[in-house]
Amino acid sequence: MLLRWGMMTAAPGAVREEPPARILVTPRLCEPSLRAEPSCSSRRVSPERARLYRPPWGTALAAYRGAGPGGGGAGMFTAAAESFLRQAREIQEEELRRFAARVSALLQGPEPGPEAVDGLQRLHLTVAATKYPRKLDGKFVELLQTVLCLPKSPEQIQVLCAAILREMSPCNDLILSCDEIQDTKLLSLVSSVLLAQENKGEMAAVGQHVVKVLERRLPEGQSARFLLPVLANVISLSPESLTEEQTNVVSKKMADWLRYASIQQGMAQPSGGFFSSPRTKQPAPITEMDGSVATDFFTVLSVAQHYTQDQWLNVQTFSMLRNWLLCYGGKELSTLNSGDKAGVDRCVTSLVSTTATAGQLLPPRERLRDKAFEYCQRLIEQSNRRPLKKEDGDLQKACLIEAVTIMDIICKQDSSYVCRAVSFLKTLHSRICGDATYARALLPIAQFFLNHSKLAAVDSDAIYKHLFTDIPAQLFHNPSLAFEFVQFCRDNSQLLTDSSSIFRQSFPNLFKFLAWNSPPLISEFVDLLPFLLDPGTTIEIFHLLLDLPCLTAALDIQQRAAALPASEKAGGDPAGKPATCLEAFRHPLYKSIFQYLLRTKSAPQDAPESLVPLRQLLGSLAGSPRVVQCAEAVPVLLELFFRVVAEFADESLINQLVVLLLQRSDQLYEIPAFKEDVYRVLGSQLAMLCRLRPALVVELSTEILEFSGAVSNIQSKEAIFTHMVWAIGEYLSVSYDKRCTVEQITRFFETLEAVLFEITQLRPQASTPSCAPRAISVLMATLTKLAARSQDLIPRVSMFLSKMRTFVQSPAVTSVYCEEDLEEILIRATELMNLLKMPSVAQFVFTPPMASTQFQRDVNDSLPLALRMVTQLLEPAPGSMPV
Repeated sequence: MLLRWGMMTAAPGAVREEPPARILVTPRLCEPSLRAEPSCSSRRVSPERARLYRPPWGTALAAYRGAGPGGGGAGMFTAAAESFLRQAREIQEEELRRFAARVSALLQGPEPGPEAVDGLQRLHLTVAATKYPRKLDGKFVELLQTVLCLPKSPEQIQVLCAAILREMSPCNDLILSCDEIQDTKLLSLVSSVLLAQENKGEMAAVGQHVVKVLERRLPEGQSARFLLPVLANVISLSPESLTEEQTNVVSKKMADWLRYASIQQGMAQPSGGFFSSPRTKQPAPITEMDGSVATDFFTVLSVAQHYTQDQWLNVQTFSMLRNWLLCYGGKELSTLNSGDKAGVDRCVTSLVSTTATAGQLLPPRERLRDKAFEYCQRLIEQSNRRPLKKEDGDLQKACLIEAVTIMDIICKQDSSYVCRAVSFLKTLHSRICGDATYARALLPIAQFFLNHSKLAAVDSDAIYKHLFTDIPAQLFHNPSLAFEFVQFCRDNSQLLTDSSSIFRQSFPNLFKFLAWNSPPLISEFVDLLPFLLDPGTTIEIFHLLLDLPCLTAALDIQQRAAALPASEKAGGDPAGKPATCLEAFRHPLYKSIFQYLLRTKSAPQDAPESLVPLRQLLGSLAGSPRVVQCAEAVPVLLELFFRVVAEFADESLINQLVVLLLQRSDQLYEIPAFKEDVYRVLGSQLAMLCRLRPALVVELSTEILEFSGAVSNIQSKEAIFTHMVWAIGEYLSVSYDKRCTVEQITRFFETLEAVLFEITQLRPQASTPSCAPRAISVLMATLTKLAARSQDLIPRVSMFLSKMRTFVQSPAVTSVYCEEDLEEILIRATELMNLLKMPSVAQFVFTPPMASTQFQRDVNDSLPLALRMVTQLLEPAPGSMPV
């Protein structure tokens, strides 16, 4: 976030902006030379050692940092860097051991110099290049720790030793301890190694020692700048490591660092050259981002050429403030003395924190909240200034988001701040809501009002309406905003559902995020979709899910149309037919359809009769990678959709869904893989809906007969057709619906009989229609079930089943189906025919009573078993004893 500030770990005593100390871990940008070993200048370099030092490695290191040996290259990770990593990974343990021995000799020399630094850099990058931990000799690891802790060791060598030890973590040979270290820079390096061990005891020891060092006055030349990053790591890894007394100590210092940093710029360090002036200028005041002189206290948005130590501490404190408040701002912690009182009444302290006068001293926690709230207010005021540099504008927005988030946390912990924050944030919202560059900042503002508007008794609908209406429609193509927006909705889905109807009514807008950014957002929408569904939105969301790839294509057209120059945006001939999608986007014939598909809120009353013309028009985009990726997300969401709807749908809604399911199976975007996956899901969910409400087979008999009577549906929509026919055979029974009559059973029987006859009829000249063997088997089983319930039909189905042997042996059929499929069809036909020879048994098996046994309920298991039992009774195997 703090782009202009860089890292917070610059060397102590420096007031100018400096690169972080850990940059020293990276290799130099110059080509290292191949050196002989010290004290053995005439000794030849071994091949293994030469391999570790050969020039391509150094060239790759330079390329990795973005500069080639001949000048500044812009690539961050070039082919040379890849070559280096490959070499580093190929180094065997024996080679590594020899190289470590050479580095060890360099470190034990009188004064380790550039060659030792170069060797440590190579060793660090070698152990860091692989996913698995490299093994180093225990004595060498001990030497690294010794060199790290030596006061006379050069800083760069200490940093590299610490980096190598971190890469080796967790390490059994570690003997480091921070207990006696007083130097803040060394303590920071040692602590980073100890924290990398992931040992709770070590984390607690580090945290407590760092707090003790912070508590006392630091000697001249020492800085707390190196310790705050360590403390931030401790509270992230093990927040329970600190006691209440310790958190109070840090909270008191953080409050001072936030509020009382110097308002004068730091002084530049003298270069020390011959012409350096001994005179020093008076420090200039800090300025605002617009160039004006600052008239209030220093913040992270204050500008200076050089920064003082307390100003760096101010920035570091703000960067860790949110986590600190979340960990320690709203709860009492254990004290060092277990017998002491665990805490005080938070209501009392809250009252004190808001009613205290300037002469009263607030407890550390409340005082930190108070100073943090002031700091956030100041940041929000500073964000209104026009920055002189573009990158400062990005920093303003990032700090604004962080400030609003921290204010929200403070108000959660102390509700007395809510009233002050509400008016302040309402003004902020009014200022930035019209600027799309501040869209991300609207999310924490909305989060604040979700959390506190009820307590403050304010109407926040205008904030929610703008957020859910304008932002998705304008910025759906921004991937980072899309992720944050959907994550915000997911995390607050219940709160949004309870607080305002705007959220649920804005689902067409939210789905634009998914349509444009489907792969990264699928898991978020899986969590979000259940909160968007209710009886009022179910039908519209069902249509929208099936049209999601079409929505992606429409958004693509919208983006391209917006990018056209004004001269090309003029509409074409309204009377003519548009030749391209872009022309259709502005054509009166398609304008209303596009507007409906791109609507911002639920509008079932505005739905056009059909989107078929638009789907056909957008067919040219069916192969677009974005459209294809979106199409792959639809089956997952469809399955979830039906699972959720099944929990609240009434009889009318289930009937509506079944009718729509059958109708929409003909109206899908033309992507073959997409259609196949959708048919598979719709087929299984159709069976589930029929299982939920068996009576729909009778109530929707007209629509079902129309669908199941079309032979074309077997070939194009086999999954739906098969499940629909199965549901007819399973639920068209008086056991499930008393309204079921013999006439209805006969009507269904004759329709399905005609379909089966059509696909199994052998024609001398015409080819036999090809359909899945499963569809033939299900049709035969359903006809048998219906005949068992209306026994006048048994002769007809028995005669039909007897002809299946002729069908499966026909050359025209054997050329289409494999032998295994034909055998299964024949076995099923034989079993069903045998079962019909005992009508009473057939009726028992195929017409189970409502209070059926598990044997009868589980049709997929019980029916094959029953068929085989009857077959064995009627056709005993040779040599078996009669029963």
